[in-house]
Amino acid sequence: MAAAARCILVRASPPAPASPETAKTPAASVSVRAAVVPTPGRRFLAAPLQCSPSSSEATSAPELAVLLEVEGVLADVYRFSNREAFNVAFQSLGLDCANWTEPIYADLVRKAGGDEERMLVLFFDRIGWPTSLPTSEKGSFIKSVFREKLFSAFCMLKALEEFAGSDRLPLRPGVEKFIDDALSEGVPVAILASYGRNGENISRSIIEKLGPERTSKIKIVGKEEVEGSLYGQLVLGKGVASSLDEQLLREAQKAASAEKQRIAEEVASILKLSVDIKASESSEKIIAALRAGSEYVGCDVQNCILIAGNQSGVLAAERIGMPCVVVRSSFTARAEFHSAKAVMDGFGDPDLTISKLLRKKWFK
Repeated sequence: MAAAARCILVRASPPAPASPETAKTPAASVSVRAAVVPTPGRRFLAAPLQCSPSSSEATSAPELAVLLEVEGVLADVYRFSNREAFNVAFQSLGLDCANWTEPIYADLVRKAGGDEERMLVLFFDRIGWPTSLPTSEKGSFIKSVFREKLFSAFCMLKALEEFAGSDRLPLRPGVEKFIDDALSEGVPVAILASYGRNGENISRSIIEKLGPERTSKIKIVGKEEVEGSLYGQLVLGKGVASSLDEQLLREAQKAASAEKQRIAEEVASILKLSVDIKASESSEKIIAALRAGSEYVGCDVQNCILIAGNQSGVLAAERIGMPCVVVRSSFTARAEFHSAKAVMDGFGDPDLTISKLLRKKWFK
């Protein structure tokens, strides 16, 4: 390899002291197993029904449902947003020799497993750190890049919203046919818009590209839908008004924060719920969307398959026992997903099709 070029720091933001990390309390994760009878004080939104083998209507319940992420699955939005935010940050800091092209970005993602701090370290180890930077201040320098990147991403958000709604960001090839085939086979489809790197507005702009006729046949699960689900109301405390509700909510939160499995099991027994107190706060938002999605399509989580585009969705699905298939994007081109049932490069033969999902019976 040729000698690495040294990166000259033209202008850099003064490093700020890192603020202490706030301790995060694990949130309770609940799988609804029985309907809750509303009391006069409750403000429950219309809630979906779940499949139940003992139900008299079990014969009409779908055997399989599909939940789709948006970013990286419906459209490869990473190609525009995250990489460009870093490039703008490099320019703002005067790092004129630093630029992440798509091949460089994909290689860094693969080698760092998507860890952005590790990506920066690998990159500057490769091209050379700023010559005026003492070795002891590399950590502060990385933090300054992150601050600029976050500011750049904030400034780019409006442009990204316009980009997401334009023809310049197409849907992934084959995804429309995949959804149509699922619906024609009687497989319910939900699209998860409540979480993603770039927010729900951008996710909904991408979903609109599917067209009104198609979206009228699927369930779009945003923040409001998550809060309106039984899981959202009982676990996240949305829409709860009566004193009884408040007592039940406090007990669930106490079980999670105190990390006492015995108390959690007692609360779960009283409410006929299954409580998982090990989920981290960072994954709880995704888990809430997955559980809400399973409610709205009318199936238990183990009868749903998540089509994911990143590791966060894969890990959240694994925690609640939901099978997951990954569709690679530019962000995850060479990443590994050990807990996924399968990893595909796209939709349609020879990759992901509804017929393959039905034949594999991963949901059994």
